[in-house]
Amino acid sequence: MRTQPCDAGIRRARLLKAEQFIDTANLSRDMAGRDEDVADVYVTLCVLAGIAAADVICCVRLGEHARGENHNEAVGLLKKADKNAANYLNTLLNLKTKASYGYLSATAEEFRRAGRAAAALVEEARRAHTSTGV
Repeated sequence: MRTQPCDAGIRRARLLKAEQFIDTANLSRDMAGRDEDVADVYVTLCVLAGIAAADVICCVRLGEHARGENHNEAVGLLKKADKNAANYLNTLLNLKTKASYGYLSATAEEFRRAGRAAAALVEEARRAHTSTGV
């Protein structure tokens, strides 16, 4: 597994990206007439928010984050830092291909699951980052 050491600058940058992705996901949801009108965009942005948040959690607790193409390796690394967070990331990654590349849209349940998982990961990333005092 490829990893990258982290410093305060990387933690801040990844947290900013996580927050931008989740904020944009929520904005798209709020502006849409119906959830299904933006389901795939929303889920994809939630996945990106979750990946960035997972990097922050790993950076704070392990001093490194995953840098490979295989996101499942990132789940394994995150599991060393926080099992619950790893479950949320796994949930999001299981939705990635369908929402981002597939021809079928995310279901209402997948939409809700992605939102809950991303929100939990971003919140945990904020807590982790704040705990560093930086």
